Amino acid sequence: MQSTKKERVIAYIDGYNLYFGLKESGYDRYLWLNIQKLVSNLLKPHQELIAVKYFTTLVTNNAETRQRQKCYLEALNTLDLVKIFYGKFQRERVSCGVCGNSYQSESEKMTDVNIATQIMIDLYEDNFDMAMVVSGDTDLLPPIKFVNASKNKRAFVAFPPGRVNDAVRDAASGSLVIGRKKLADSQFQEEIEDVQGETCRRPRSWQ
Repeated sequence: MQSTKKERVIAYIDGYNLYFGLKESGYDRYLWLNIQKLVSNLLKPHQELIAVKYFTTLVTNNAETRQRQKCYLEALNTLDLVKIFYGKFQRERVSCGVCGNSYQSESEKMTDVNIATQIMIDLYEDNFDMAMVVSGDTDLLPPIKFVNASKNKRAFVAFPPGRVNDAVRDAASGSLVIGRKKLADSQFQEEIEDVQGETCRRPRSWQ
């Protein structure tokens, strides 16, 4: 008798890689993205979604962007399988190689480490059969390779638009590029009620 056991999937989403992939592809209207629904729409019938882990960093230097992010994170918190992990922005002085001047810049820290750590924890706790990595960042090559070297486990990559990376694709057990239709079919409703009972609306610039 054929087994009906489904392949357990945990998705690990690099929030900024996904966000900038959508922005740079001209897909602002798809930023109001229900990531749990998106991952579910990417799965095959023999697969089961166990959890979605979303990794981001809170915006600090732009009030309008910070408000949009706050609204979006409140929407994500209504999803039962989603857990959010936070990194941080770190200020650093950058020197221009052309003019020699230096300036302050902020860079996102900890996201790649957080993703890799969660993948390794879930691997050793046998929480998944397949890790779905939503990112095109080469910094995630080590955990992807490690999972694929493990018995009965595999790491699959879903590339955000404009974020295809040949090295990551070659290391993965399989890959796809998230297409326009999957994004369109995975949007939140225009208005949703957050966990505090407040109304969250799609930001106007995302329409």
